[in-house]
Amino acid sequence: MTTTDIANRLVELCSKGEIETAQKELFSNDAVSIEANASPAFEKETIGMDAILEKGRKWNSMVEEYHGMQVSPPLIGEGSFAVTMSMSVTMKERGKMDMTELCVYNVKDGKIVSEQFFM
Repeated sequence: MTTTDIANRLVELCSKGEIETAQKELFSNDAVSIEANASPAFEKETIGMDAILEKGRKWNSMVEEYHGMQVSPPLIGEGSFAVTMSMSVTMKERGKMDMTELCVYNVKDGKIVSEQFFM
């Protein structure tokens, strides 16, 4: 897959809330996920698909209800692309929150090798 193919497929799946499917399909086994900030719940850097999938499951366990998700069309470079993701959720014990992140993905050999989130 080309960077454009991967970017469009990621947008398609994430727009439907199928983030884990996107990760399993599009990420390399040794991908790296970098958060905007470390927190008590999440480390700054997560390495490897098993750890990235577990991070997603942990996030889902903290969410009481999903209200919606929007993903922008991708801005595509030769080996990278960026999208904005906006999400509205009700977090357990924290209430409703809306967030938007800039998400930057690097692609190598037809797979996403890193993702980095900016608030």
